Amino acid sequence: MKLGRLNHIGVATPSIADSIVHWRDTMGAVSISEPFAMPEQGVKVCFVDTPNDGAMNGTQIELIEPINADSPIHGFLAKNPLGGQHHICFEVPDIMAAKAEFETLGKRILGDPRVGAHGTMIFFVHPKDMGGMLTEIMETPKEDAHS
Repeated sequence: MKLGRLNHIGVATPSIADSIVHWRDTMGAVSISEPFAMPEQGVKVCFVDTPNDGAMNGTQIELIEPINADSPIHGFLAKNPLGGQHHICFEVPDIMAAKAEFETLGKRILGDPRVGAHGTMIFFVHPKDMGGMLTEIMETPKEDAHS
């Protein structure tokens, strides 16, 4: 397994609208996507772009708000009412090959691979198997030129 690009850092929030104000007014973000619902995952998300260094796209901040009580973010916010870092996400060229490699290493995959917020296949690896961090593995979007 080779470490891929850090695509985004997932941040759980009780209010995407309030978080957008923070990222825009406090952090100076100028590119923030419109929030959109992902009902199958029980969340609403939007992305805050960070500046890039000219060599590749910048890492994004993914703001995640629960849309129902079944959302895994709902449970996270019950323990962390202000929100906070929820996960990190790395890109891989082949999602199924990456899944097989993690399983060979004895890492626990949480659920089946599915389409994530970027429209590509993802899966999560249990934080107890990843140094305490919930880790999302995402297939590199085909339209991106970076590697």
